[in-house]
Amino acid sequence: MPEILDTPSAPRPVGAYSIAVESNGFVFLSGQVALDPATSERAPDEIEAQTRRVLDNIGLVLDDLGLDHSDIVKTTVFLADMADYPVVNDVYAGYFGDRPPARSAVQAAGLPGGFLIEIEAIAARRTS
Repeated sequence: MPEILDTPSAPRPVGAYSIAVESNGFVFLSGQVALDPATSERAPDEIEAQTRRVLDNIGLVLDDLGLDHSDIVKTTVFLADMADYPVVNDVYAGYFGDRPPARSAVQAAGLPGGFLIEIEAIAARRTS
């Protein structure tokens, strides 16, 4: 049975969804946008800053769960403008190095709150 996980470091949900759910060793993270979890302030309307905030938020959630970016096996990147893809790709590479997870990137007609980027992720718990 899926388990809803406690993620105190994440920005609070603004709708009817859970930040993280675990099932069969996989952790599914809802999409993160560029809100500072401590202040609820949005990152500047600039793709590099928003991408960093989103990936940092994902890292905070993972840390709450005893995981990190290296445990991510798949991400989906939603962009308001696909022209931002090269910048997003450069920032993203800095978080994953030479072992990036599988990824999809799509342009969305509109993201919540007018954000430029949203990223959802799936992580896998390492088995002993």
